[in-house]
Amino acid sequence: MNSQEFACQIIAMTQTLYRVAYAQLPQKSDREDAVQETLRRAWERREQLKNPEYLQTWVIRILLNVCHNIQKHNKRVLPRDDVPVTAQDHPPELRDALLALEEKYRMPILLHYIEGYSVIQTAAMLRLPQGTVKTRLRIGREKLKVMLREEVFGA
Repeated sequence: MNSQEFACQIIAMTQTLYRVAYAQLPQKSDREDAVQETLRRAWERREQLKNPEYLQTWVIRILLNVCHNIQKHNKRVLPRDDVPVTAQDHPPELRDALLALEEKYRMPILLHYIEGYSVIQTAAMLRLPQGTVKTRLRIGREKLKVMLREEVFGA
């Protein structure tokens, strides 16, 4: 993959990177730093990518590592703000419920259902077995169902 193709593909996935960073980091400046650092690392290491078809998985994995480093450094907690508006704008109740999930359930749901990655791709990004991703998706859906039911019915 030449530099031009690499740049075009990275530009195409920029919004996804910001949404993933949003799910991980509460401060706008931290999210921007994480995406910028991810792009820098990806650009510097682009020759290490063996298979161009895994570019998105590779870059999101870099982003998750950068986000975890920032979280570790700052020891911050995730706020319950609204998720940025996406092309598939979701109701505020769903966004709030999603942000209320533990990270281990939130990230698979975000990557699989919101960003549209397959279970295989999600597993690669999170460095988890596919079975674990499927289990976390199921448990996360169940938790969301309970949270949303409570929101709607006040139970």
